[in-house]
Amino acid sequence: MPVEVEPGTEVAGATVNVGGRLVVRVTKVGADTALAQIARLVTEAQSGKAPVQRLADRISAVFVPIVIAAAVATLAFWLAAGGGTAFAFAAAVAALIIACPCALGLATPTALLVGTGRGAQLGILIKGPEVLESTRRIDTIVLDKTGTVTTGQMSLIEITLADGVGREETLRLVGALEDASEHPIAQAIAKAAKAELGALPAVEGFANHEGLGVEGVVDGYALVVGQPALLADWAMHLTAELEAARHAAQALGRTAIAAGWDGQARAIFDVADTVKPTSAEAIGRLKALGLTPILLTGDNEVTARAVAAEVDIDEVIAEVLPAGKAEVVKRLQGEGRVVAMVGDGVNDAPALAQADLGLAIGTGTDVAIEASDLTLISGDLRAAADAIRISRRTLGTIKSNLFWAFAYNVVLIPVAMAGFLNPLFAGAAMALSSVFVVSNSLRLRGFKAERTDGRQQEAHAGGPPSIPQQPADAIGAP
Repeated sequence: MPVEVEPGTEVAGATVNVGGRLVVRVTKVGADTALAQIARLVTEAQSGKAPVQRLADRISAVFVPIVIAAAVATLAFWLAAGGGTAFAFAAAVAALIIACPCALGLATPTALLVGTGRGAQLGILIKGPEVLESTRRIDTIVLDKTGTVTTGQMSLIEITLADGVGREETLRLVGALEDASEHPIAQAIAKAAKAELGALPAVEGFANHEGLGVEGVVDGYALVVGQPALLADWAMHLTAELEAARHAAQALGRTAIAAGWDGQARAIFDVADTVKPTSAEAIGRLKALGLTPILLTGDNEVTARAVAAEVDIDEVIAEVLPAGKAEVVKRLQGEGRVVAMVGDGVNDAPALAQADLGLAIGTGTDVAIEASDLTLISGDLRAAADAIRISRRTLGTIKSNLFWAFAYNVVLIPVAMAGFLNPLFAGAAMALSSVFVVSNSLRLRGFKAERTDGRQQEAHAGGPPSIPQQPADAIGAP
């Protein structure tokens, strides 16, 4: 949403001016700019995260020296016990072969390879094994609002008409006038009008009143569209019905635009950043995974709570500055929560880096993707739940691989040391343990992205997944 500025207002570099003349004085350069401060916050947050060592490395660091010592001890024992040199060496070699840590070495990389590959087929990019450990422990998920839960684009939601006014004519006239403006709200109305009616008539005498609205002549009608104050300057006052519709729209966090012509206020247009069609389902799936969702936004409290209510999020933190998002995540961590963060913008990057698990929307900015642990290629928030599920499944496979590889060694090493296992059979058993680990990992190829409507998303074997298109903007009554 554009923000009205006046002399003395601070604006960040790369601020977009949607109309009028903007003269700025540079007060901060280099390391002091807003972008440099965000980059510094990202770096600080990333350096504060301790990497999780791979479980196989920790086991192997202890296991291998113990096995070598056990083989030497076996050789020495049977030589001292008079078992004969050939028998002693056979028992020692069998102990070494049966304990060859191939299965232990394969346990993590095979599961990681298959799991991350399957995730990539479904549009989920996992950056490394440390990420898998994080997904197991998280209990809270913080979601950015704009561009993550919502589409990030203004859309026409509803039109309230005065008595005796036709909807099609109103949309055609107002859409034509708004099409001459570059303002995001005006473009949302014009886009809806074009989608419903096709080509729009020409505009004459167009004039833009900064912060108030626009006026012009369409098909011989002198139109005024914008704030009620602008209509009042033309002696057009909202009826009780239109005034009630305006207040109702504002209560829902929407922007209400008034339109009038021929000396009368004729309609109220409700415009808002709409919730993605899949966001409510995604929140339900995240809750089913045992996570507590929190909506975090720099937007105002009314709008944030309206969006939260629509997708069934109870906890809302609104009107937060970019640096404040990382502070909110840090505060939640200080309360003992293990936090995941989902976002798409530059201002989300510090929070993504600070979180125990950062998930970036792939349709967002490069800096957000770089700061995250997981990237969701599509803009579908349901992929966040899929990412956590496949990460947890992959971690579970790694641990089951390690368990069986280690258990196999624990059972058979004593048998080999006792001289009951021929080195030939020991080699075969060792090979079978590796085959088991690889086969167990390959089961991850059957992972499917579930949907609450019972469908399951299949991967595209020949290339990257297709990105679903967003449906057309909702127009008219909800």
